[in-house]
Amino acid sequence: MNATTAPRKAVDDAARDAGLVAFDDAALGRGLPADVEALIARAGALPDDAEQAQALLLQARALAPAHPAPLIALYRFHFYGHRLREARAIAQDALAVARTALGPEFGRVPPSQVQARFDAAVRFYLFTLKGLAYLSLRLGEIDAGRVALDELRRLDPQDCVGGALLAAVLARQGREDDDDGADPAGGGDTATGMQTWGGPRHG
Repeated sequence: MNATTAPRKAVDDAARDAGLVAFDDAALGRGLPADVEALIARAGALPDDAEQAQALLLQARALAPAHPAPLIALYRFHFYGHRLREARAIAQDALAVARTALGPEFGRVPPSQVQARFDAAVRFYLFTLKGLAYLSLRLGEIDAGRVALDELRRLDPQDCVGGALLAAVLARQGREDDDDGADPAGGGDTATGMQTWGGPRHG
């Protein structure tokens, strides 16, 4: 493994504890219309027909634009299809949805540790931010990844969602690049890991 691909593999390995499939989907289903849920289920049953699956997921999103479940389904669709740029675009949309749900005051001060651990809307935001950081790093956009990680560290100083692991990998990558002259934004594969997002606030 050469000096350029080694840090990328480390980033990939570091994110595996934050798998998108690991979050409890039961929390995400609350308030989701039955017809939207059915569209997502139909899309999931079409692993060999990406075009039709995407059409169903886009239809689900159009019917429930403020609910995170269609966004997460689209994220997974692109992520596991190795379309990381498309997955990151969905993550950006999800971040906007989460911020709207949390209100304009969110982020002026870090949420409490209890919120970061148990408030579904807060966790959704933090995990989405972590996902943006991870995808930026995997795409070789180191500065964008660093900005997202810095914001995650500010909002989650207790590291409830595990952003410190990615930050440590980024710091190690920088040291290795200083040692061997590798370009941290250079080419290479875009192999995927797994991301976790939280769900919407309820009650």
